[in-house]
Amino acid sequence: MIFYFPGILAIDAPHPRNSALYHLIKQLLQKCHKGVRPVHDWTEATTVYLDVSVRAVLDVDTQNQKLKTNVWYREVWDDAFLSWNSSMFDDIREISLPLSAIWAPDIIINEFVDIEILPDPPYVYVNSSGTIKNSKSIQVVSACSLETYAFPFDIQNCSLTFNSILHTVEDVDLALLRSRDDVNHDKGAFLNDSEWELLSVSSTYNVLQSSAGDFAQIQFQVVIRRRPLVYVVSLLIPSIFLMLVDLGSFYIPPTCRARIVFKTSLLVGYTVFRVNMSDEMPQSTVHTPLIGVFFTVCMAFLVLSLSKSILLVKFLHDGQHSSQERPLLCLRGDTDADGLRMDPRAQLVGATEPPVCREHQAQSGNLKEVLSQLQFISNYFQTQDQAARQEVRWLALLERIDRLLFQGYLVVLGLYTITLCSLWALWSRL
Repeated sequence: MIFYFPGILAIDAPHPRNSALYHLIKQLLQKCHKGVRPVHDWTEATTVYLDVSVRAVLDVDTQNQKLKTNVWYREVWDDAFLSWNSSMFDDIREISLPLSAIWAPDIIINEFVDIEILPDPPYVYVNSSGTIKNSKSIQVVSACSLETYAFPFDIQNCSLTFNSILHTVEDVDLALLRSRDDVNHDKGAFLNDSEWELLSVSSTYNVLQSSAGDFAQIQFQVVIRRRPLVYVVSLLIPSIFLMLVDLGSFYIPPTCRARIVFKTSLLVGYTVFRVNMSDEMPQSTVHTPLIGVFFTVCMAFLVLSLSKSILLVKFLHDGQHSSQERPLLCLRGDTDADGLRMDPRAQLVGATEPPVCREHQAQSGNLKEVLSQLQFISNYFQTQDQAARQEVRWLALLERIDRLLFQGYLVVLGLYTITLCSLWALWSRL
């Protein structure tokens, strides 16, 4: 290729080819007006051919819904004022011109929120037929609706839409430089050593109708998927181990106080793992990863089971404490030397009555006392029996709740496993 350096040519141009290049560029720039669209007929549209090649996925910001990619971008268009007869200029067929000296299309990316441009080449190539080739590497930070539900088996589909800012389709039209199949299967320049894998780059052409006019646009759909191995090892497998241990805790008897200690320790493990997991999981205010939802549900099951065990132990403790404080027999009055109870009022009356009457009344009082004590003992055992039945009913209810929690845990774990396997299969087919 031949490059044009004005300062050097102006000082030293003794060679005939350099002289031809100098006169050619001088002639072309005199005919070129960068403020005018380069067509002889103003009703004729300038067709700009676009090509995009994704080289790397630099960052996927799920919290701010942004995708940062490195893209090799090419524009090709014809300038009617920059053509020449190569035979008249020492068979020069292609030269380079400063981009700032010629007309260039005002093509932008609709989704961009920030563009970090790498060192931009200041020159473009122009051939003898007037075709201009502009190539550059850019880092595009574009808005994208990122789905994190299937994390770590998530597949992202982000679009890059190119169109002119001011020129309608009557002035500037767009077309693909390569065929759609070539663009779709072009993965040779992509860096495969990152977390993301490029699946395809499909392209579509359409005309956007608006109040300001009709604008031609080309949309590239960039489909990428995450490599999940590191997250399977660091997140999924440890979470499954915790869930299995929690599931095994249901085999500890509900009335055992060691179950509370075990589940409390497991709850601490859940909390620590959840804190560590939050640093590796994508943060999004729109979508919640399935693994986060499932972990929250399992934590809720653990808290419910722990609360049920605490209530059960508290109920049994209160029942045993009240039964120990309740006396077996409660005898009122005093006893005489023979161990028989004597009513104080009977003792006062007996002091003035004859011995026969006093003996008859003493026997009658003893029978009443025995009957009263028997009735009291009967009431006591009836109360104890009712309390025991009530305790059995509560134990049966709590065991039924424990069984329902265990079955619910199994259902949730089964659904989670089926969903993960389905997502993995869907991820593998693409």
